[in-house]
Amino acid sequence: MQTLPAIIQGGMGVGISDWRLARAVSAQGQLGVVSGTALDVILARRLQMGDPDGDMRRGLDHFPDPEIAERIWRRYYVPGGRPADQPFQPMPMHAMNGPHELLELCLVANFVEVFLARDEGRPVGINYLEKIQLPHLPSIYGAMLAGVDYVLMGAGIPVRVPGVLDRLAEHQPTSYPLLVAGAIDGDDTTLRFEPRAFLDRDLPPLKRPAFLAIISSHVLAATLLKRSNGTVNGFVVEGPTAGGHNAPPRGKLQLTEGGEPVYGERDVVDLHKLRALGLPFWLAGGYGNPGRLDAARAAGATGIQVGTAFAFCAESGLRTDYKHALLAHVKAGTAHVFTDPLASPTSFPFKVARLAGTMSDEAVYQSRRRVCDLGYLREAYRTPEGTVGFRCAAEPTSVYVGKGGAIEDTVGRKCICNALIANIGLGQVRGRSTEVGIVTSGDDLAGVTRFMSDETTDYTAADVIARLLQPA
Repeated sequence: MQTLPAIIQGGMGVGISDWRLARAVSAQGQLGVVSGTALDVILARRLQMGDPDGDMRRGLDHFPDPEIAERIWRRYYVPGGRPADQPFQPMPMHAMNGPHELLELCLVANFVEVFLARDEGRPVGINYLEKIQLPHLPSIYGAMLAGVDYVLMGAGIPVRVPGVLDRLAEHQPTSYPLLVAGAIDGDDTTLRFEPRAFLDRDLPPLKRPAFLAIISSHVLAATLLKRSNGTVNGFVVEGPTAGGHNAPPRGKLQLTEGGEPVYGERDVVDLHKLRALGLPFWLAGGYGNPGRLDAARAAGATGIQVGTAFAFCAESGLRTDYKHALLAHVKAGTAHVFTDPLASPTSFPFKVARLAGTMSDEAVYQSRRRVCDLGYLREAYRTPEGTVGFRCAAEPTSVYVGKGGAIEDTVGRKCICNALIANIGLGQVRGRSTEVGIVTSGDDLAGVTRFMSDETTDYTAADVIARLLQPA
């Protein structure tokens, strides 16, 4: 494995950790990481926005099969960009046997994002959520075609990913087990992927990226080493103060008076036991302060992963109005992050930065008509007919209940998929309204003042890294 980075930039959200941010971090000698979530929708909508800087075209021009790249260009590109009051093209949702054109778009989109991030050949990683299983195989293959150096994955138990990396490096057919609620012995719940169905040509073997599992306990780390079907190269240890989805507290769920999950001693990772596993690890969640890198190393870590500080820097993909509004709150001392136990349809706690006009505003949430048309966070379930269906606790309540879901599971659930896409300025237009965002952040949001000057709230990825490398 190559020289290990001291700082890993978190692979945040949908398009927040985009190729520009990852490239800026890698240019400083640390590991930039792109988010691999919903890149198919992102590429399609960037093209419909007219690709004003020509970056998507540049990425497509380097894809190994020009015919595939040109097909996607013709399907989605709108010269000059679509009118702002017009909706983006609807797209099919991923399924057990999704349409070829959607898997093709997914593959190419991951290639483009990684290619642009490592444009100058510096190492970059890509982050996936294990729970978003349907796009895994074409996504990972596309990233590997672009030479991705690290694959990071959390929000689940990714024991099959190392073997997938091994097979895709040789362009071999591979499979992945889909978690299906209610499945019984004999059900076919396996996702399959054949690289030659997309690139029917002889290509040299690909570089097998290092695999870093994102974990919240030393028990999970040991389980991954024991059960994985290939090499695990290290771990990122995320505590409950990190942004995005958090692992639920161990034991019976208890809430504070304010309605946030209570984490206790059982949720603290035993670093002594983690060190005994003999693999490099990085600590995440609350490590955005000068001196914290030294503290992590003193505890046996290789380095740290930092998300929140990068999420609000100049290069991140977060839309400018949200970024400036939240940074103004930070500077005024009024920023607040709430660990919402209900917001995500996955039932994982989800950290939400309070911001007027977004889905963190109860009135905005209540006024949105329930729609599920992206579907990344849907749950797979066994239908009465024995097939695989999909449902989401944030879809229309009657639809969810009609699929066997419990009505109480719909209370407070938000369409995280559409909201996260809206965070980067690509929200869907629905009649006279446009989807609004929901900004996630770690608990250390107030701490990003350390990267600002007295005169401005703006700061860069280079500013973050320079401060993180300073002693306490």
